[in-house]
Order: sequence, then C-alpha cells, then structure tokens
Amino acid sequence: MASRFGAAQVLLASNRGPVSYTAGEDGALHAKRGGGGMVSGLSAIGPDAGALWVCSALNEGDREAVRRGVGEDGVRMLDVPAEVHSDAYNGIANSVLWFVHHMLYQTPLEPVFDQEFRRQWASYETYNRAFAEALAEEAAEGAAVMVQDYHLTLVPGMLRELRPDLRIAHFSHTPWAPVDYFRMLPDDIAEKVLRGMLGADRLGFLTHRWADAFTACAEALVGGLGETRIGVHGLGADADFLRARSHEDDVAERMAVLREEIGPDRKTIVRVDRTELSKNIVRGLLAYEELLASRPEWRERVVHVAFAYPSRQDLAVYREYTDEVRRVAETINARFGTDGWTPVLMHVEDDFARSLAAYRLADVALVNPVRDGMNLVAKEVPLVSDEGCALVLSREAGAYEELGEDAIVVNPYDVVGTAEALHEALSLPPDERAERAKRLAAAGTALPPSRWFLDQLDALRG
Repeated sequence: MASRFGAAQVLLASNRGPVSYTAGEDGALHAKRGGGGMVSGLSAIGPDAGALWVCSALNEGDREAVRRGVGEDGVRMLDVPAEVHSDAYNGIANSVLWFVHHMLYQTPLEPVFDQEFRRQWASYETYNRAFAEALAEEAAEGAAVMVQDYHLTLVPGMLRELRPDLRIAHFSHTPWAPVDYFRMLPDDIAEKVLRGMLGADRLGFLTHRWADAFTACAEALVGGLGETRIGVHGLGADADFLRARSHEDDVAERMAVLREEIGPDRKTIVRVDRTELSKNIVRGLLAYEELLASRPEWRERVVHVAFAYPSRQDLAVYREYTDEVRRVAETINARFGTDGWTPVLMHVEDDFARSLAAYRLADVALVNPVRDGMNLVAKEVPLVSDEGCALVLSREAGAYEELGEDAIVVNPYDVVGTAEALHEALSLPPDERAERAKRLAAAGTALPPSRWFLDQLDALRG
C-alpha cells in the first residue's frame, strides 16, 4: 500500500494485521479478512478518523502483496525479511518473552542465553525498528499510536526518539512477570525491554495484577515509571456478535452432531483452547480422569468435550505438548470408555462453529491455565450456553479478577482439587447454575472490544 506520508491520525501497530494473502495457482492473490477485538475496536472510531494499521507480512503471500503494491485501505504491511521475522517472532517473542511472562521455563535446564540468543535479539531489535520507522513516517503531527503486545516492546522507545510529538500507548495482552522471574533475562535485555515500553505515554494491561507486576519491575530495575502512566482495561467478550453467531445454521448442525456423540441425558464439561503450553490442558484431562476414578457415580453420566486446536507447531516443544494432550485423552478413553460411552470427545481441527456449538451445550466450562493474560473463553461460554453453565476457573487466569466471585476457583496445579471442583460444578442445582451464569455473562461483557479500544484511545488523548 502506498504511504500516507504523515496523514494518519490514529495508528495501530501489531505483528498480525487484519488481512492476510495467499497466492492461487494462477498467481492471483486472494485476501482473507480477520476478526477479533482489534478489528471491531478500530472500526468503532469510524471511517473518517484517519486510521492506519501497521502490521507485518507473515507469509510468502503477504510478502508478494507488498512487492506488488497490493493492499487494503487503512493497512500498511511491512515486508520484514522472513529470517528476521522468524528470529524475532519465534526466537524471542514466543520462545523467550512469552515464556518469561507465563513463567513456563523448566529452570534446571532453561533458559540458556547464549550467542544464538544474542543473534536473535538483534533481529528482534531490527524488527521493532522497522515498525518504529514506518509509524514515524505515517503519523500526522500529534497523532495517537497504539502499539500492541510483547512482539513490539521496543517500539515506543524507538518511536519516541524519532517523533517526540506523538502520543504513544502500548498494550500488553499477556501477563507480566514478577520481578524475580523477569530478572532471568540478561540485565541489559531486561533494561531494554522496560525502557522500550517506558517510551510510551501510557501502558495498558488486562488486570491490576499485571500492571502492578510491571510497575514493580520498573521500580526494581530502572528506577520507576518516569512520566509513563499505567491503565487497566479488562477486555470483554463481544456479546452481540457471539449471541447472533451462535444461533446460525452451521452451529445448529454441529450441535446435532455433538449431541449424537455425547449421548442422551449426559452432562458436559467443555474446554476450548489452543494447545498452548500455558493453557494447562494435560492437567485438566488428568483432573477429569481423577473425577472418574474418585467419583464413580459420574461414569457414563458425563462427557468431557475437549477442543484443543494445535498452536505454534513450528516449535518442537509445542508439537510434543500437542502429542501429550492426545495421549492422555486416549488413555482416559481406554481406561474408562464403554461401548456406549466415550469419556473424552477430543477434536484438534479448528472449527469456530463447532466451538460455539460446544459452548451452547456446556453444563460446565473448564478454564484452568497455569497463567493467562485474560482468557476470553471464560467470558464467552457462560454468555453463550443455552441452560447456563458453571465455570471452573484457575486463579491464575486474568479473568479471575472479574469472574472469581461467581466461578468455582482452582489452583491449576492441583489435579485433585480441580477434580473436586468439577464434581461441585456438575452437582450445582440448575437454578443456581443459571443465576451464576447470568452474573458471569454480565461481568464478562462489561467492556466489549469496541469500548475497550475507545477507552484506551480516549485515555491516551486525554
């Protein structure tokens, strides 16, 4: 897309943009529009706001689109070299920063910050600089720039040097590590991350817990926040979209298939996750196995509908985790299954309509991450479920801050405790379950995506 050369009044920067391209056999490029909170948020400011979304080319189709000058209005895609993007995205963002903030390292063996890490860090800096330079080029005088997530922690500081006139915000969609864990990063790298973020006028977080953790890191490692303000914006579910989408024909078709697979008069425990290490799917399955072992009255009376969609399969540790999820599910079915009852219904092919069908059928939603910035599934299932569902929720999910009062809260590492929570949730009287679900739905939709975005923009401008 041709540059606006300083015309944009509102700029959004993120690794993934609202559109992606694939090349057909005839060489023609086909665009696919994405959804999600950012898309609805940016559209909420209206078509005349002078908005521009700056994002990265993620695949060869995207890069070809940039080379050909193909693009959509309001989007500038950056052709960062594939090897630089891979280093920055897989090597640093997803294998270091994600692991630090989600506290995922097996510390006897990892992390190891060697020369290969330093090489990849240089790519991460190059990648962030490409964004900073594009934003500096595109932004009108005094424009508002909203930078997203752990992929782009250095952008605010780099952009501040290039364009001190801009109003810059950064939003973290992940947790933030406590000081002692964050300090695993090499001292100079930890300081660069913090000073990069503190180049912003305003930093946004999903919960007070994550905001406080960042503040503690800044105070311990770089002497405080300086002029940077901190805000908390707990992203909610999009009630209107989800309620409408969950009653379309394709969802009804998948509900009929699921009902057949589940069998008559059985309760359902539903989980829908990517096979992300932090989602704790394996312990969730082990808790269900413990429920069936310790509470035999539930055998043949409940089915665990577990949708685990493969994530980041280009990283070996994620492939191994996905294999373990499958193995544990198969073990449970082999141990307890009968001719007429499959205890775990596992699907690994991503299917949004089928996920919504499972939401509608849920008696219990299991959301037990070891650590999660928010977890929108916890907010979506009570909203969509036909009869109202109970929520078994990890206290380590960001959503706990808003939903903990009406959820059945668990320590995500405690398999026996989680099994007891599942028993409690399955045993709730229908009227209590429905009342809890109503309150959960109200809390989970208090800040829908469009309002979430506009609140941040208003706070930055204010």
